[in-house]
Amino acid sequence: MDNNNVAIYSSKIIADIVWGVFYFPLWWYGAGLVKFILTLGKFIAEREHEIGFLVWLKNIGKPMYGQSDFAGVLISIFMRFIQIIVRGVIMVFWLGLALLFLAAWICLPIISLYEVFYQIIPA
Repeated sequence: MDNNNVAIYSSKIIADIVWGVFYFPLWWYGAGLVKFILTLGKFIAEREHEIGFLVWLKNIGKPMYGQSDFAGVLISIFMRFIQIIVRGVIMVFWLGLALLFLAAWICLPIISLYEVFYQIIPA
């Protein structure tokens, strides 16, 4: 008996397509979402490492350039405070962008299904 026929391979291909269609939402909102959240966490950590927000925040009370007199400490605190505000705004921007990407990840399949059904069944 010859197993290399069109019917057997066609049924395997159709079963694989059906499995992929039904498995996709489970992966998208399960393992895919977890992997995407971890990737966004790495993205935020890399942005924080680039701008050094936590380093500036940790050293706010230390004088810059080793000047320990009153004027040096006062200028250092003021400059670090300004740097923390600016870098904090940048971090909020990156965090907002990451949350926007997360919302897009969650909503994209729903929006896609809506658009497909809207094209099939016009209002």
